[in-house]
Amino acid sequence: MIERLYFRDLVTFNEVELSFNKGLVVFTGPSGAGKSVLMSAILSSFGYSTQGAANLCEVTVKKPSKLKSEAYELADELTIRTLKKEKLRYFLEGQNISKKGLTELFSPYVQYLSVRDKSGFESDKLVSMLDSSLLTRDKNFKKLIKEYKKRFENYRVKSQALAKIKEDEAKLAELIEYAKYEVEKIEKINPEIGEDESLMQVKKQLSHMDKIKDALVDAMTLFSAESAVQEVYKLLDKDTSVFTDMMNQVRADFEETEHLTSELEEMDIEEILDRLSDLTALQQRYGSIEEALAYKEKKKKELLGYQNIEQDKSMLESFLSMEYIELSTLARQMTNKRKDEAKTLATVIEKYLVTLKLPKLSFIFESQTLDLDGADNVDIHLGDSKTTTLSGGEFNRLRLALMASTIDEKSEGVLILDEIDANVSGDESIAIAQMVKKLSAVYQVFAISHQPHLSAQANQHLVITKDGNKSQVIELSEDGRIHEISRIIAGENPHNEAIEFAKKLRS
Repeated sequence: MIERLYFRDLVTFNEVELSFNKGLVVFTGPSGAGKSVLMSAILSSFGYSTQGAANLCEVTVKKPSKLKSEAYELADELTIRTLKKEKLRYFLEGQNISKKGLTELFSPYVQYLSVRDKSGFESDKLVSMLDSSLLTRDKNFKKLIKEYKKRFENYRVKSQALAKIKEDEAKLAELIEYAKYEVEKIEKINPEIGEDESLMQVKKQLSHMDKIKDALVDAMTLFSAESAVQEVYKLLDKDTSVFTDMMNQVRADFEETEHLTSELEEMDIEEILDRLSDLTALQQRYGSIEEALAYKEKKKKELLGYQNIEQDKSMLESFLSMEYIELSTLARQMTNKRKDEAKTLATVIEKYLVTLKLPKLSFIFESQTLDLDGADNVDIHLGDSKTTTLSGGEFNRLRLALMASTIDEKSEGVLILDEIDANVSGDESIAIAQMVKKLSAVYQVFAISHQPHLSAQANQHLVITKDGNKSQVIELSEDGRIHEISRIIAGENPHNEAIEFAKKLRS
């Protein structure tokens, strides 16, 4: 419930402060006085429109019982403030809030019906309406829809996974071919860690082999003096063991060198150079032998993963095929319950339609591709007419009838009606007034009216007038209400019959 409205600097209004009652609040006044401008101040406070917003506007709202938010602290009485400078900014209890956040928070509790707006009968909203009615009294439907939604969400995730695999299939073949090529290339060379260093040493030795052999021949003359040196040591009575050990080591080294030169002579220098070239190519590509071997193992794992992807694809296709059958069965059960509920609702709403001078209503079900709500595309026909072909007046009377037929003691919030009774006949005006009055028993209803019947039903009647280029709003007393209703009936100078009729409407 909106308890208070304050704004300043809004088109032809300087400053306005109003307190509102429960039930039906009606705005009347001459054309062009500023009724729609005043209503825009309320609408913009809940994010419905940024046109016609005041420089400063404050709305005090009694918090709906079910309104909750994790992002904002909500007291039992809430203040929504809008400030317009370069742009319109919104504040909830002094906390910054976006227009989108404000709308999402209050849209379940503040509904706006305009003769220019033909929304509200989209398939998803009709399905939601039928489901809401079913959920309040059918535990089996509650379990059914809960199971369906849970399984459909899983089905959707799996479908997306399969679609991604199929999308990547062409790339997958290339990736598999590339991974195989990389693994085979490294395995063909089959490098060993440290092998390059050993081969470089061999290469170096090969390049010096002739010099080593020549030097070795010259150095062999050393052994011809070995016995003479030993004899000198003996004559001098000195220990020969150090010299003997040294000569034995030299002999062993020379023998090893002779063996090495023999091996080197048997080696294929071209083969060694080719091997070094292959290892160098790997090092240039991967950084080192170690990195090349690690890369090979990585590609092997990728190949195993690609094989798993193929298996995953097969498993996903099998799962989705079976799950679609199960979901279709659940969706058919939901459809059957919705159709039964639609028949019940059509029967309930019929009396309201008769009152509103509208033909019989029927719900039209068509099958569609499964989505989160099942397989139902739902439309409404009013007599032989689709909702898209209804006039603005017919459309809004139908919306009123639906709202009246679905309200209960748990319903709450604010209903804003913009010229809901414009351009209708007397009988239709009476019916609309009765319907709005019924709704005002559970909703706080704000309505701009040009008809006496709705104005007469108001719990609070506010008149907007304009003097020159300045507008003002006044809450009417009972005498003031009689005068204003008679003005609506007969014009600025109402005759006695109009006044008497206004009194009758108010009695």
